[in-house]
Amino acid sequence: MSTPRPIFDGQERSTGSLGTMDLVNPATGELIATLPKCGEEEALEAARLSVEGFATWSAMSPFDRSKIMRRAADLMRAEADDAAVEMTREQGKPLAQARGEWLGSADLLDWYAEEGRRAYGRLIPTRAADMRWAVHRRPVGPVAAFTPWNFPAWTPMQKVAPALAAGCSVVLKPAEETPGTACRIAKALLAAGLPPKALTILWGDAPAISATLCAAPEIHKVTLTGSTRVGRLLASVAGQHLKKVTMELGGHNPVIVARDADLATVVPLAAEFKFRNSGQVCVSPTRFLIEQPLYADFVAGVTEAAKALRVGNGMDADIQMGPLTTPGQLSKIEALSADAVQRGATLETGGSRIGNSGYFFEPTILSGMTPDMEAMNEEPFGPLMLVMPVADIDAALAEANRLPYGLASYAFTNSLSTERRIVAGIEAGMLGLNHFAMAMPETPFGGIGDSGLGSEGGIEGMDAYLRPFLVSARVA
Repeated sequence: MSTPRPIFDGQERSTGSLGTMDLVNPATGELIATLPKCGEEEALEAARLSVEGFATWSAMSPFDRSKIMRRAADLMRAEADDAAVEMTREQGKPLAQARGEWLGSADLLDWYAEEGRRAYGRLIPTRAADMRWAVHRRPVGPVAAFTPWNFPAWTPMQKVAPALAAGCSVVLKPAEETPGTACRIAKALLAAGLPPKALTILWGDAPAISATLCAAPEIHKVTLTGSTRVGRLLASVAGQHLKKVTMELGGHNPVIVARDADLATVVPLAAEFKFRNSGQVCVSPTRFLIEQPLYADFVAGVTEAAKALRVGNGMDADIQMGPLTTPGQLSKIEALSADAVQRGATLETGGSRIGNSGYFFEPTILSGMTPDMEAMNEEPFGPLMLVMPVADIDAALAEANRLPYGLASYAFTNSLSTERRIVAGIEAGMLGLNHFAMAMPETPFGGIGDSGLGSEGGIEGMDAYLRPFLVSARVA
């Protein structure tokens, strides 16, 4: 595996203005590589390059842009195995999950390659016979994109693919913990024919880079996947310069299990999706609100399933859950679990670190949760399943809507009337009924309240990188 390097004008950089930084394997704690560390200097250069890249890329026809993007998607598929190894080495998730994410990201690029050819405008009926009104859709301009470490291929592609499809250039700052995957995406696009200045990759001093890009006059759009705290900061800076923003932020996603639900279906799905990527998923099911008649059986079922999970280095065969990605996240999960127990929750299984190397934490089931516990109010972003009994659907909806977050929500019921009550009453950007799979290229992905602004995915994700342009003409 090659060492990740920042990419400017199609060329890798071996040095950074702020020296170097370490890249660490979360499964072993071992040093992977020493990387260049960028800062304000490189951010300013990236912004300048994005203007030239935008001029070149936006001038190409949507048909030609589509061909390049589809060619890049094919190149990505051809290197799926190597990409999965690199992702697992940097981020920790099992190889099968890493490979699936990489291939899904290629599909996302493919989908937007086609959608970019259908960025239609419209004609508006006029009030006078000698007038013509036409609405064109133009790319918004150079984009600054900031992405996290939990999905190092999917989250960058949620921004890069629609932005490029719309004709925008992109400056991408991936997470410092997982830069290699973003570099691979960039190399595939460049090899497929993307103009070199149309995509820049840099990382290093995150606050300096983000503040510089958000304020740079060359940048016309800012997009982030990250925490609510960081989202507020970046949106505030972008707002001072009247820039368009898309913010996909934190969540604390409720799962309502109605008394008529089929536990034989719910329990294995709950365990699979709760502990996928060690729970480090913004739409991870987190607060499980179980109607009383099913509560005891649900707790017993998910506890048994959690105990059976195989935890270890994602490089090893048959591993179902890898480590947490950062030591800070490990400490946070440990503290949230301890607080819940101290406040009266029952630790059904887990609750402890695993081993003396790497950032491993046991799959943990906490029952008897109450709203006063820290874990019920702060997004855990880790392998904690929080289970709370509720008297009825009204009580479940009240707890589900209690927090200012509104990203994903889930419900399991076999009753059409209960389904309708939940659809009408839940306050969230997305609702999964009787399943947990949420993000697809074709569908919008986004939340309300403290969970963000705007949507990614689907035609809504494409709209985020386009602006309307009215041409009002008097004709002879």
